[in-house]
Amino acid sequence: MMARLVLILSVVVLAGCSGLTPNTKDDYNDPQRTSIMDQQGGLFGDDGLTLFGNQRSGDRPGADGGGALGVNAYLWRGALDTLSFMPLVSADPFGGVIITDWYEPQGAPGERFKATAYILGRQLRADGIRISLFRQVRQGNAWVDSGVTPGTQAELEDKVLARARELRVQAASR
Repeated sequence: MMARLVLILSVVVLAGCSGLTPNTKDDYNDPQRTSIMDQQGGLFGDDGLTLFGNQRSGDRPGADGGGALGVNAYLWRGALDTLSFMPLVSADPFGGVIITDWYEPQGAPGERFKATAYILGRQLRADGIRISLFRQVRQGNAWVDSGVTPGTQAELEDKVLARARELRVQAASR
């Protein structure tokens, strides 16, 4: 009895569809729709989404390797490369923040480090990167905050800048 009811409902639904005419209008090639899309622009702007400075600086006026990121792509990639020895927790390319997890160097048992890198702008400048470095030492079964050797953060920032400059030179030579 139930199978007959399902069969009858299916026939009725299919019969109701037979009176429909297919839409043969191609909305994606409609000139009016295309002009509206051109006026509004795309989700990531006219140039699309460029993450790691695939375009040369001369391709667009004022571009300095920033691509469509909110920060300089060379500094971003340089920071990722420089901090790659530490486990990554979070990386926000639009906000320019890289957060690592705790890293315990093999040469220093009972000591661990964590870093947060901030890319501060779209230009490749010495003041465009800030790195906060945190250090803890083991005392018994607990980790206790400890100071970082003076100059270590600046040394890491210098390494990021050097790597960013290398990446820029490589991109310019292509």
